[in-house]
Amino acid sequence: MAKLVLHPENIDDPQVLIDLCPFKAMEMTADGLNINAGCKMCKLCVRKGPKGAVEFVEDQVQPQIDKSVWNGICVYVDQVDGAIHPVTFELLGKAKDMAHVIDQPVQALLIGSNVSDLAHELLHYGADEVYVYDDERLDRFKIDAYTNVFEDFIQKHKPSSILVGATTIGRQLAPRVAARMKTGLTADCTILEMEDNSDLNQIRPAFGGNIMAHIKTPNHRPQMATVRYKIMNAPERKDEEEGIIIDCASTNSMVDSQIEVLDILKKEAEESIESADVLVVAGRGVKNESDLEMLQKLADLLHGKLACTRPLVENGFMSAKQQIGLSGRTVRPKLIITCGVSGAIQFTAGMDHSDQIVAIDMDPDAPIFKNANYGLVGDLYEIVPSLIEKIEAKKGVQNA
Repeated sequence: MAKLVLHPENIDDPQVLIDLCPFKAMEMTADGLNINAGCKMCKLCVRKGPKGAVEFVEDQVQPQIDKSVWNGICVYVDQVDGAIHPVTFELLGKAKDMAHVIDQPVQALLIGSNVSDLAHELLHYGADEVYVYDDERLDRFKIDAYTNVFEDFIQKHKPSSILVGATTIGRQLAPRVAARMKTGLTADCTILEMEDNSDLNQIRPAFGGNIMAHIKTPNHRPQMATVRYKIMNAPERKDEEEGIIIDCASTNSMVDSQIEVLDILKKEAEESIESADVLVVAGRGVKNESDLEMLQKLADLLHGKLACTRPLVENGFMSAKQQIGLSGRTVRPKLIITCGVSGAIQFTAGMDHSDQIVAIDMDPDAPIFKNANYGLVGDLYEIVPSLIEKIEAKKGVQNA
């Protein structure tokens, strides 16, 4: 822990330091000048006080682990009923890039029942080693059993880093495993970078997107991070399998669960904004709920979907399922048209990987134009109807 140390021999007038501290943490006691619990470590006394009067001392944290023992970048395979969530392939691609930096293997952890075919599929996407826990008692996700299996894998094979998709299952499993291993977990990372010494730089928006937090856990292993779908690039599927499959044994104590799955009720399939190739986004510049019909028409003409920013959800104009951003969905369409969207980082963090971004806004200094490939400065109530008219005219010519 860091601390401030007073050097009385360099203090001629204690009142100078008392007056300097904005938190009234400097006080005179019977033993002389002291620093009380009000200190916020602003270090103003070090910078502005008498030379040598106050020293900032930061204890050196000694490494608690032998990093050479931990080897490999592991990706948890998120699968339900034999269907692999596509975020898994994106994480395999990112793991492969980082593995080249430290010359370590890419590992995939596959847990389930009758999943041998899935194991072979992972070898087409860059996994060097696929560790398979195949047990009929693992056919359904049960948090206690899956955590036990995950822990067994870590204890035996010691991966240096673990990547988990920020899915419904991943958001439950990752923190439980991290707590079991007494290590750190960074949620919803947007950037991952590997250092030569195998330390993982985990970067994510924080404080509502106002800053980018840079997080490391250099004294603990494994390092764990979750990543949302469509943040990373998925690799191309290779024709040939490359890598090996390793069957792992599961014991009764590992897979026995206190949870009993009574029934599985499938909800109706719905097309989400994440899967859309084209999105039209309504922002704060949309004045009335009825005006959304105009944007919906534009989306329909482009065979796309209508999405929105947070203010429209808060106003009750649109559903939370249609919201893009840190508190909404992450999207990666081929084309996105933002209408009346200023472009706060809370929003752009959820869409800045789109192939083509077209922005419409009246403010020429709006942040959204820094992300846009094409910018139209003007009133959306004039521009959008004009776009609709031109698209309809072109479609009419094509259909004639």
